[in-house]
Amino acid sequence: MPVFMMFGKYNAAAMAGISPRRTDKAVEIVKKNGGKVISMYAVMGEHDLVFTLDFPDLEKALTASVALNRLTGISFTTSPVVEVEKFDSLIAKAEHI
Repeated sequence: MPVFMMFGKYNAAAMAGISPRRTDKAVEIVKKNGGKVISMYAVMGEHDLVFTLDFPDLEKALTASVALNRLTGISFTTSPVVEVEKFDSLIAKAEHI
């Protein structure tokens, strides 16, 4: 399955709702969209949360991203991930065109 990174940024209302129960609901949203949680981290800096998730396709990843925003109020940016070896191979092909 394709891997996606989701970067989350809290606002004041989203901060007020932090709880293990909400986290469980978030994981359930991922699962309901055919996804699997690889990792979930709270971080400091530009983003407050970083999730690594498997989804069957882009549509499921985007649906989950919107559903997570509706549940939490957290603004998520969702990005597909390409392994470095595959990226290198794609770039090498592009250079020959």
